[in-house]
Amino acid sequence: MEHSISLDWLTIEFANKIIYPNSKLSCSPEVENAVKTCRAYLDKKVAEDKTPVYGITTGFGSLCNQNIPADDLSTLQRNLVISHACGFGDEVPEDIVKTMLLLKIKSLSYGHSGVQWETIQRLVQFFNHGITPVIYTQGSLGASGDLAPLAHLSLPLLGLGKVRWQGNRYESREINEKFGWEPLELQSKEGLALLNGTQFMGAYGVWCCGQALRLFYWANIISAISLDAFDGLIAPFHPLIYKVRGHKGQQVVADLFNKLLQGSGLCHRAKAHVQDPYSFRCIPQVHGAIYDTISHARKVIEQEINSVTDNPTIFPEEDLILSAGNFHGEPLALVMDFLAMAVSELGNISERRIYQLISGKRGLPPFLVQNPGLNSGFMIPQYTAASIVNQNKLLANPCCTDSIESSQGQEDHVSMGANSATKLYTIVKNTEKILSIELLNAAQAIDFRRPLRTSPYIENLLETYRAHVPFVENDVEMHELMRTSQHFIHLYDNKEGIEK
Repeated sequence: MEHSISLDWLTIEFANKIIYPNSKLSCSPEVENAVKTCRAYLDKKVAEDKTPVYGITTGFGSLCNQNIPADDLSTLQRNLVISHACGFGDEVPEDIVKTMLLLKIKSLSYGHSGVQWETIQRLVQFFNHGITPVIYTQGSLGASGDLAPLAHLSLPLLGLGKVRWQGNRYESREINEKFGWEPLELQSKEGLALLNGTQFMGAYGVWCCGQALRLFYWANIISAISLDAFDGLIAPFHPLIYKVRGHKGQQVVADLFNKLLQGSGLCHRAKAHVQDPYSFRCIPQVHGAIYDTISHARKVIEQEINSVTDNPTIFPEEDLILSAGNFHGEPLALVMDFLAMAVSELGNISERRIYQLISGKRGLPPFLVQNPGLNSGFMIPQYTAASIVNQNKLLANPCCTDSIESSQGQEDHVSMGANSATKLYTIVKNTEKILSIELLNAAQAIDFRRPLRTSPYIENLLETYRAHVPFVENDVEMHELMRTSQHFIHLYDNKEGIEK
C-alpha cells in the first residue's frame, strides 16, 4: 500500500503503522513544489548575497566564524556528514531506523530546509526498499540535533557506511550498485539539514508512546484478572469516586474496569474484608495518572514529528534565512523522561500485585501451588519481576536535568534527550516482561477460585491464554512459561471486546 507524504498532520498511529513491510511512500506534488522552491531560493541567495550564513557559507559549531569559499561548499557538507558519524554502542533496531527515515523525510518536506529534491527522493527509495542504515544508540546530546545518529543515517546517501537489507548487512556502495544509484553530491546546507533535527529522539518517542498505550490497556486487563483472583472489591471503581476528583485518566480506568468485570461472579459476591491493598484499591488513581502522562507525551511527540527541526531555517517567501535552535531536543527530553517514569510505575505497581497474589492470603495457597514446600511454585517469578522493577527505577532517573558543555562552549546547554529515548525504550521492553509475569500469576490464581467464574470477557481471554500457558500442578521450568506469557501479550489482540 502506498502512502503519500504531504503537509498534513502525521499521527503516532500512522507512523507506527507504515514502517512495516509492503508500505510504500511517495511525496505529494505540494511537497515537491515546496522543496524545489526552497532549493532554488537558496541557490540564488548563495550566488548573489555574500553575507556569511551559518552552516551554509561558514563552518559549524564553534567554527561558525570561519567563512568557506563557494567552490568548497559541497565538500563542506560532505565533510560534515563524515566527521559527525561518531556513533557507538548497540545498533538501533531496524523499525526505529525506518521511523527515523520517515520522520526525516517529513521534516524536510515543508520546504524550509534547502535540500535537493533528489535527496528526499533517495531517502524515500531507502524506505520503500526496506534499506535501513546502520546507526548506533550512543553519541547524540539531543541539542544540535541528533548529530551522530543522523550522520550514520545520511552516510549511505554518499555511498558510505553500512546498511541492512533483507536480513543482511551490506556496504552502502554494494546497495548502490545493486539498485543502480549514484552517490549524491550534497549541495550547500544539505549536510546540516540532514544532521540537524530530532528524528532519532522522535523515532524512539513514536515507538515508545505507541507501546506505552498498548501496555496501559494490557495492565488494566491483567490487573482486572488479578483483582478477581485476589477476591478484590469493585467499590474503588465506582463512578462517584472519579467524579469528585475529576482526572481524565482515573475515569478512563474506572470505566474500563467496570466494563471488563461486567458479569463477574467473583467481584460482586459478598466479601469478608472491607479494603484491599493500595496496589489493587488505587489502580484507577495510579493507572489513570499514567494514562494522562501518555496523553501528554503523545501531544508533544506528535507536535515534534510534524515540525521543521534543522538549522538554519529558510523562509523563501519572507526572504529570510534564520539561524536559531529548533534542533534542541528539550521538548522531547522532558516528556520522554516523564513517560519513562510513568511506564516504570506501570511495572512497579504490577509487581506489588504479583507479591500479594503469592502471599497465601484470602484463601489462595502460598506461592500459588498445591503443595508449597515440596514445590516452590510461583516464588521466583516474583523475584524476577522485582529485579526488573529495580532496573526500571534506576533508568527512570531523568537525563534532561543534566547538561554537558560541548563545541568549545558554543553548545553550552544540551537536552540529553537521546539518552532519555534509549532508556525509555528499555523501560517499555522491561514493563512488558513484568506484566507478562503478573498475567502468569493471575491466571494461576483464578484457577484456584473454581468453580466460581470471572466475567465473560476475561474468561474468554483466559481460555485463549490457557491454550498456550497451562496451569502449574507441580514445579516446572518457569522461564519457558514466562517467555510464552510475554509472547502472548505481545501478539494477542487485546482490543477485541474493549472500546478504546
